[in-house]
Amino acid sequence: MQQDQTAPDMAHTLSGRFLDAALEHRFVTGERTARVVHMRLFAGFLAAMLVGYALVNPLYFSRQDELRFTLMLVPALVILAGYAAATAWRGYASRPMIDFASLLGVAFLIMAENALLFEEMQRAQVQLHASIAINGLIVMAFAAIAFAGQVRWFAAWLGCHAVVYFGIMLVTEADMIPFIYATLAYGTSAAVMVLLNWSVGQAHRQTFLLSDALEAERAKTEELLFNVLPPAVAARLKAGQVVADSYPDVSVVFIDICGFSDLSRRISPGHLVDLLNGFFLLADKCAADTGVEKVKTIGDAYLAISGGNNPSHNSADAAIRFGEAVIAGLPELRAATGIDLHIRVGIHTGPVVGGVIGETRMAYDYWGETMNIASRIEGAANPDGIAVSETTWMRGRGDRHFELPQMLTLKGVGEMPVYRLAEKPSAEIIRLVG
Repeated sequence: MQQDQTAPDMAHTLSGRFLDAALEHRFVTGERTARVVHMRLFAGFLAAMLVGYALVNPLYFSRQDELRFTLMLVPALVILAGYAAATAWRGYASRPMIDFASLLGVAFLIMAENALLFEEMQRAQVQLHASIAINGLIVMAFAAIAFAGQVRWFAAWLGCHAVVYFGIMLVTEADMIPFIYATLAYGTSAAVMVLLNWSVGQAHRQTFLLSDALEAERAKTEELLFNVLPPAVAARLKAGQVVADSYPDVSVVFIDICGFSDLSRRISPGHLVDLLNGFFLLADKCAADTGVEKVKTIGDAYLAISGGNNPSHNSADAAIRFGEAVIAGLPELRAATGIDLHIRVGIHTGPVVGGVIGETRMAYDYWGETMNIASRIEGAANPDGIAVSETTWMRGRGDRHFELPQMLTLKGVGEMPVYRLAEKPSAEIIRLVG
């Protein structure tokens, strides 16, 4: 199967980043938006933990060290509050630096607070190196999640964190053996967090690609559905509603190719298909330009409705303009196909019923006597001409000229007047005044 050339580049670097910059940006912003709630919970959890330490510290700290701890606690709480508030900002998802600076600032303050705690425990002859690593690990774990899928950001954050951590260890630890074990503990923790960051990021990227592919297929399905059904009708079907409508005043347009049976015998099947395709494309364009709704094609006939799913101020006028536009486009179609093509257009205005029936190959269709009358009137039109019923003639607007009405007996309908649109005004023309 040939690959879709319009699909974004799914290739990625060794770190997992997508080579397509737009795809990478969409993934990162989407992931960061989804993690907003988790980051707020983290900020609340960490703030509660720090407040817990502040409540316990007076039991063991001197008054001076308690004040020093509080002076470091306040900016940490301010950073966490600002971080939680920043997640509500519309631009947060595209600003990883917010996480980088906030988590790094909190980590630095926690390490300084633990260093102070370590000094207090040394006075009490208690070795508490683990507290620094444990508290550091908490922030490190949340940083690994915050930068999931962004390995370079996490690596930079971890590098800054390691520099400060070992700086504090060099200042506070005089013996080499505890320092070596602390280094091993930190290295092990950092390796686990890097693996966590990378694996979570890769899993999220795969989920993102699957979700993206699913969304693309859903969009294609909806596009196909909207090509078959009007958007409002498609929405009702998706909601599980029965689609059945009544329209009291619409204009039905039937267009048929003159002498199509004879034409189909004279030209090749391929040429015939090209001709029909060109004719239907012309009619589709004219329908879109005049606000007329295409209903379906039946063999060489084209059926359209004005005033149905596409509301119209004057359905008769729009229907006539549609017929005029199709006829005006015929010379270009003749030149392109090399075939002397002519059509007839019939229009009738009246009530119809519309809806969707069946469960396979669904389409929105219309029924009623109005459909039958428009079909019969089409046969009364001149080649490259438009014939309308009296109701359409009465509702039409503009400066058009019609021939005197002709009473015709239409099959299955009976006798009724038919008005033919005139090419040039004459003494026997009825001038249509809107």
